[in-house]
Amino acid sequence: MTRVLIIEDDHMIAALERDFLEANGFDVIAATNGKNGLKIFDKGNVDVVLLDIGLPDVDGYSICRRIRETSNVPILFITAKTNDEDRWKGLESGADDYIVKPFNPSDMVVRIKAHLAIHQRLLGERPQDTDGNMPDIESGDLRIFIKRHQVFRGKKEIVLTGKEFKLLVFLASHPNQVFSKKYLFEMIWHLDALGEMATVTVHVNRLRDKLNEAEPEFTAIETVWGNGYRFRADEE
Repeated sequence: MTRVLIIEDDHMIAALERDFLEANGFDVIAATNGKNGLKIFDKGNVDVVLLDIGLPDVDGYSICRRIRETSNVPILFITAKTNDEDRWKGLESGADDYIVKPFNPSDMVVRIKAHLAIHQRLLGERPQDTDGNMPDIESGDLRIFIKRHQVFRGKKEIVLTGKEFKLLVFLASHPNQVFSKKYLFEMIWHLDALGEMATVTVHVNRLRDKLNEAEPEFTAIETVWGNGYRFRADEE
């Protein structure tokens, strides 16, 4: 059974989330502060995290970054913070989605299932290559090991979040093809992309920044103005 960890200090919100999740077949465990939430997560067997930002001890952004150090499970912020800066900060900290309170519990369940589906789809498509030293995708000095969930530029490992990794794998698996922001959102996040264009922009920019942690400058992910993005496969 899929286990969802709720980290939420509002008992009524947590109870609402628990009721709808359990009614849809999820196993639910909850914490009312960040420290206890991390303790639960570190024990393992958590498949999804629902995370509030305004926790009484540690802010949700810090919790999200801490989880991303060791795990790629879907993380969804459910928060009362509504401005764009908070939304971008949430996505930049490694979250997969951002739901604003008050929210439709049914929409929450649909989003969780969608993120689980894309997460499992990526895991299920990993090639069963017995030679762990052979990259699944290679372009220029970029090497992607899907089974190991690792990315290298030359000898430097580039540490990516789950969504950054999925985005890179998708683009690099379809070289020289142009994909709109809407299409990328639907494919990677598996949700209706209406009104969510900033999500793709944030992740592409963050992915470029991380790939540029190694020299020379990484230019294979190109912006095709008015159309979207493409991965140029002739990177040397």
